[in-house]
Amino acid sequence: MSIDADETLHWTAALVRSSKRSGRIGVALALLVLGSCGTLQRSADGSPRVPMLPPEGVRVLVESDADLERLKRDIVGRLSLQSNRQHSILAMSGGGANGAYGAGVIVGWTETGRRPEFDIVTGISTGALAAPFAFLGPRWDPQLQRAYTDGATRDLLNWLNLSVLVSPSLFGSEALETLIGQSITAALLRDIAIEHRDGRRLLVVTTNLDTQRAVIWDMGALAARGDTTALRLFRRILLASASMPGLFAPVLIAGRAADGRVTDEMHVDGTVSTPFLAVPESLLSWKNPAGLPGTSAIYVLINGQLTPSDSMTAGDLPSILNRSFDTIAKASLRGSLAATAGFAKGNEMSLEVAAIPIGSPASSANMDQASMRSLFELGRMRGAAGEAWSGVSPDGAALVSDAASDAAVNLGRQSSSVDGPPSPERR
Repeated sequence: MSIDADETLHWTAALVRSSKRSGRIGVALALLVLGSCGTLQRSADGSPRVPMLPPEGVRVLVESDADLERLKRDIVGRLSLQSNRQHSILAMSGGGANGAYGAGVIVGWTETGRRPEFDIVTGISTGALAAPFAFLGPRWDPQLQRAYTDGATRDLLNWLNLSVLVSPSLFGSEALETLIGQSITAALLRDIAIEHRDGRRLLVVTTNLDTQRAVIWDMGALAARGDTTALRLFRRILLASASMPGLFAPVLIAGRAADGRVTDEMHVDGTVSTPFLAVPESLLSWKNPAGLPGTSAIYVLINGQLTPSDSMTAGDLPSILNRSFDTIAKASLRGSLAATAGFAKGNEMSLEVAAIPIGSPASSANMDQASMRSLFELGRMRGAAGEAWSGVSPDGAALVSDAASDAAVNLGRQSSSVDGPPSPERR
C-alpha cells in the first residue's frame, strides 16, 4: 500500500474518531458510503474539457528514457559545477498539517546563518506547497510561515466543506485552491524563473492514476514561460500534488496520448507513487562514473514521524486503523530512505534527514491554527538549535540520540504554550 493511501485512511480514521467523540459516528460512516455517489466527469474519448497542455520540457515521465536522461543531465550538470562549494538537494515529503513542522525547520535553519542555497528542491503534497518558498530562499520565509500559521488551513477539512454528493471526495477543493492562489503569485513565479535560468531546479511530483506512474514537473521551466497560463497551470499542478484521494477530488491535467491526441489525465497526490523525491526510482541504482563533488548533500525533510514508537493500541476500530496505517506509512518512508542512502553512498554524497521526533505532538489531519503554530514553532526551535537533522542508518531509520529526543519533546511542550510564532519583524 502506498504512503498516500495510508495517509488518506489515517485521516479518515481521525475523522471517524473525532465523530465518535462528538456522537456523530453514524454520520461519519454514512459519509464514507456516500463518497461513492460523486463523480468527476470525463469525456468518453478522454478529450480535455479545458485544453491547457503543459509546454514541452515541463513534464518528466518516469517511464520515458529520454525524459529521465534529460533530468539526469540537469542534476549531474548542476551538482558538478563549482566543485569547491557544497551542492545540495532538498526533498520535502507529504504529511498534511505536519507540513507546519517542515516549514518551521526551514525558517529556523535560516536563523542559524548556515542554510544552503539548494541546487535542487523537490516537493510532494504539503511538501509541494512549501517547496517554492524553500527554493527561493530566506527572503520568502515570511510567506512560508504565514501559509502554515495564519489559520487559512482551517477550512480544508471543515464539515461545512463536505462534497460527497457532487464529487468523488469527502471534501471540496475550493478552500485548498484559494490557499494555493493566495500563496502562488505572479511575483513568486518571476523569482522562480530567474533561479531556473541560473541552473537551479524546482521539481514537484503528482501521480497519474491513468498510467499508475509518478509524473515529475519541472516547475522552474513552467515559471519561465512567464504568462498567465503558466501561473494557472503552476497552481493546478500544486493542487494535484496535494489532493489526497478520498479527501479531495483528483485534478484533470491535459496530456498527450501515445497516438498524439491531447487527452485529460487524472492526477492525484504525489505520495501515491513515492513518499518523497530525492532521486527518481529508476535512477536509484545509477552511479556517476566521473564522481560528484565530495561535498554534495541530500536533505530529506519528513513532514511526519519516522521512528516506530511503543504504545498500547486501544481496542476500538478507529484506533486500530490509525495505528495500522501509521505503521505502514513509517515503513514505507524507511524503505525509501534506505534506497536513497544507498544512492548517496554510491555517489559519495552525504544524506541528512529531519522528522518530527517521537513524543512530540503531530497529526496530519489537525488543521487547527493553534496546533499548526505549535508544530511550526517546534520545527523552528529545532532548526535554529541545529538539532533538526540526523544521519541515517542503512535501514533508513533516523539516528536520533535519546538525549536529542528528550530535548525535542521538551521543546514541543514549551511551544504548545506559545500563543504563536513570533513575527518575522520581531526575530
